[in-house]
Amino acid sequence: MVTASVPELSDRAREIFRAVVDGYVATGGPVGSKTIASASGMNLSPASIRNVMQELEERGLLSSPHVSAGRMPTDQGLRLFVDGMMQALEPSAEERAALEVGIGASTAGGRGPVEQALAATTAALSGLSACAGLVMVAKREARLRSIGFVPLGDGQAMAVLVSEDGAVENRVIALSGGMTSSALVEAGNYMSATLSGLTLAEARARIERELADGRAAIQGAARDLVERGIAVWSEDGDRRPVLIVRGQSRLIDEGATADLDRVRELLDDLEGKQEVAGLLEAARAGDATRIFIGAENKLFALSGSSVIARPFRGLDGRVVGVVGVIGPTRLNYARVVPMVDFTAATLARLMGP
Repeated sequence: MVTASVPELSDRAREIFRAVVDGYVATGGPVGSKTIASASGMNLSPASIRNVMQELEERGLLSSPHVSAGRMPTDQGLRLFVDGMMQALEPSAEERAALEVGIGASTAGGRGPVEQALAATTAALSGLSACAGLVMVAKREARLRSIGFVPLGDGQAMAVLVSEDGAVENRVIALSGGMTSSALVEAGNYMSATLSGLTLAEARARIERELADGRAAIQGAARDLVERGIAVWSEDGDRRPVLIVRGQSRLIDEGATADLDRVRELLDDLEGKQEVAGLLEAARAGDATRIFIGAENKLFALSGSSVIARPFRGLDGRVVGVVGVIGPTRLNYARVVPMVDFTAATLARLMGP
């Protein structure tokens, strides 16, 4: 089997191939020669169309799930279509307005934690594309308002960080021997007074300097807790990007009822956000939209899904994050790709560095 390129296909083969792709995108199922003959306006008999479809199958562009059931594009066929034949459909004025309203609401004033700020973007994109929406950004550096420690027993305490935007994060940390409730209060009071208004990175640097220089007005067990407590947040903030997924229910459409195993596989994959974030990281390099079709990415190979993702940059030119969608391989690439492009451009304009 040798996969063809667009220039190698005759005009007739290209026309029939496009008709199969269009029919597959519309219905999610194989397309028969009689359907093409009656709907395409081509002056060809079903038998002639079947011969061309057989040639396209031999070239690796089409497949036949059942005997006499028509043909559907393979992943390689969809790749050929997307790269060489697709005619992009720019978002309508109504679609652009809906995306801008959602994005504008999510970025207005920078209020709320990142998870809330980007939810409107993913929801708007999901609603218009009929896919699940994805947005990933580097974890923003929260500025601290207060820090406290709550004893849990069994040698553990919960560290509670409150940032200036009202976000609350909790971490369970192990306590060294002899840690008393008064030491927990002392450590929380010291950190709140010393670190308020600083980012995690700035707070950790200050703590390290004060402890090293002996300037920290805190001693004993509380001193150890201060040092270890801020390290927990700093390491976690550095390592985990923020990934928002919205609209998973849109993946369960009418065409999915015949393939529920695939949908379940996809929904399970989306639960593994670390793996999804790893896939989106591959789209960060460069400025172009990346399209992963079916088995081209290992994560969603079994579920037969496609991912369209594009990085967006801040005013300083640095990549701020990645926005995209995930849906079945039969998604409408010509419509959805420009929609993702528009969302990325609008996010870059509104979010800034």
